[in-house]
Amino acid sequence: MDRFNPEVKQDPLEDIAMLSMEFGRWLMECGASGAVVDEFVARVAAGLGADRADLRVGYASLAITVGRGAEVATRMCKVGSPGVNQRLDQAVRTLAQQVEQGGLGCAAVRSLLDRVVQETPRYPGWLVDLAVGVACASFGRLLGVDWRAVGPVFAAAALGQFFRRSLARRQANPFISATLVAFVGAVGGGLGARQLGSHTVAAAMTAAVLLLVPGVPALNAQSDILDGRPTLGSARIVWVAVMLVFVTAGIWLGQLLLGEGR
Repeated sequence: MDRFNPEVKQDPLEDIAMLSMEFGRWLMECGASGAVVDEFVARVAAGLGADRADLRVGYASLAITVGRGAEVATRMCKVGSPGVNQRLDQAVRTLAQQVEQGGLGCAAVRSLLDRVVQETPRYPGWLVDLAVGVACASFGRLLGVDWRAVGPVFAAAALGQFFRRSLARRQANPFISATLVAFVGAVGGGLGARQLGSHTVAAAMTAAVLLLVPGVPALNAQSDILDGRPTLGSARIVWVAVMLVFVTAGIWLGQLLLGEGR
């Protein structure tokens, strides 16, 4: 059945616009680039019965205009803090591809989207903490940290990730959180390495806070600029730069406390 048949009852454009942006919002918050968000929002809008969809992707907001025949509707929504959640990102993309095939109304799609968001599995917090510790300790070895400092880097990074998750649950400012986590990680890694007689205390302090490096936002910023979205890419670059400043401040405070890096 043709989903554009005028005799078939169709959802209001306002509902289509808001639901399409909901897909875009989740993709943005999961760490997708602007091009990916634009593509999948357009797919959802088409699958729900819109003839056309024009999306403006901003750093903290989305604006969409959908049309069907002579009808047009424009709506906006806020976007939350950026994060990285590949499982949810892929689940939302898969649902968007299903919606694109047509045959689903807004009510059914919204129910499916809510289910995807609620039921997509997440790794236990303790497992994430341990994995982050292993990753930072491994990168520490690549940075020249000696074996005596590997254990302290692992423990400090895992503790830092636990502290980071705790602050995120309390919706603390991400930049202040980065400074606090960097301070805790640097002090923990440096103090532990010093106690074990390591000769790479300064490097251990740096390795213990590598979990705070905003790699995905930095890659997305570059991708957005190359894809012809300089405004979005520049905003993400500014966010990355400010985040690195606050991380550096946390490391510096830790080095000041331990007397390292002079």
